[in-house]
Amino acid sequence: MCKVAMIQQKYYGSKEATIEKTVAMIEQAVKAKAQLVILQELHQTHYFCQNENVDTFNLANSWEEDIVFWSSIAKKNGVVLVTSLFEKRAAGLYHNTAVVFEKDGSVAGKYRKMHIPDDPGFYEKFYFTPGDMGFEPIQTSVGKLGVLVCWDQWYPEAARLMALKGAQMLIYPTAIGWFEGDEQDEKQRQLDAWIAVQRGHAVANGLPVLTVNRVGFEADDAKVMAGTKFWGNSFIFGPQGELLKHASSDQEEIILCDIDLQRSENVRRWWPFLRDRRIENYADITKRYAD
Repeated sequence: MCKVAMIQQKYYGSKEATIEKTVAMIEQAVKAKAQLVILQELHQTHYFCQNENVDTFNLANSWEEDIVFWSSIAKKNGVVLVTSLFEKRAAGLYHNTAVVFEKDGSVAGKYRKMHIPDDPGFYEKFYFTPGDMGFEPIQTSVGKLGVLVCWDQWYPEAARLMALKGAQMLIYPTAIGWFEGDEQDEKQRQLDAWIAVQRGHAVANGLPVLTVNRVGFEADDAKVMAGTKFWGNSFIFGPQGELLKHASSDQEEIILCDIDLQRSENVRRWWPFLRDRRIENYADITKRYAD
């Protein structure tokens, strides 16, 4: 059994103030006996991809210092910590990178976001180069973590490959929200689709899925658009798609949950989807479109 905490929070107007709140919430989670703490996508700052601005790349200049800082937080609190950071790999080469720290502060592994969106208010292709580390689970003292990031959550291929490589949980740090101009029924359809596709990953792979999203309204600092209301709704599904936890749409929360890693073994014995895959017939999956 692994006690997990996901930190759903808002942006506090500066990196320093936001990190201070994050650390306080981590400490609360540790007091509740959390062994694994998961932070949301790009949790140190505002969601800066609402517009395209070359000066914003300066946020990644602290990449190495950020690694040292979050390493110290993991070690101080004795937890496995999943972070989401803006990586400066080289001049002009940047990634949206999840870094996982072991409870002794060492880097257990990292994952560079593979699927990069380019939509109004989500101009990530301007900032991030697609990951080149593949879909590799990260071994930690609390299990083998299949860490993916946000837009990856819409792709069953990513979840499946993590499962095929032995991931014991699928984890998605996320930043997704609504445009205020959308009709309420459209907002609900978007939210329902987002939850449904990830619940499907849990069922299809017989694995728990843990997704943590930010909350709060963030204005577009370039005033190209009004801004985005991040919809929260962080959740945890069990390996049969059973809902274990579901957070609010507008409140900061520490989502605590006991994850039974043995349950996946039982579920896969009942529903042996991996056994019955017809891998000899799946070659077309590697094509852009099978025409």
